[in-house]
Amino acid sequence: MSEYGVARSFRAQLQSLFRQHGGQLRLSEALAQGINRYQFYQLRDEGLIEPVSRGLYRLTDMPPIENPDLVAAVTRFPHAVLCLVSALDWHGITTQIPHQVHLAVERDARLPVLDYPPVAGYRFSGRAFSEGIEQVTVDGVTLQVYCPEKTLADCFKFRNRIGMDVVLEALELYRTRKTFRPGILMEYARICRVANVMAPYVEAKL
Repeated sequence: MSEYGVARSFRAQLQSLFRQHGGQLRLSEALAQGINRYQFYQLRDEGLIEPVSRGLYRLTDMPPIENPDLVAAVTRFPHAVLCLVSALDWHGITTQIPHQVHLAVERDARLPVLDYPPVAGYRFSGRAFSEGIEQVTVDGVTLQVYCPEKTLADCFKFRNRIGMDVVLEALELYRTRKTFRPGILMEYARICRVANVMAPYVEAKL
């Protein structure tokens, strides 16, 4: 096979590998499949793939990414969980526009730090970290996010940092836009140790 034919074959092989992974692939995954860096970067230089975040690339003929900030943060910190205002925004129960991606990590983990998009990290411990996590797919990437009820409990816990007005607006939007589940709300309130704070506000919505 000619040199041109070999290059074409590698190009087709690499593009096929991308499609097997939903159109997105990490450089490390490509290297593990026997593709060398030169071949990988040649695809980038030819405009067939583009970077999504550090080490993650996607085929340029895929539909545009709808949530580039979330995708970049999640691929960099795959074990973190979307929380607080970012989770409120994801669930559509806030009018706030997050200026940072809010991520929760386990108590002993390093706090996530990223220049762009800007990330705000929080340490949660025990069940306060592990409970209420939902897994969703965003632009082909798996995202972990706390469910609405767990998010509201977290917001009450961090009310001094995000503002009580934001918390109460979220509770009202949850009541009107979601299925109001006071029992589950209070279960997460107990896990987050804010049951006494939350109870009067939840009861007022009944």
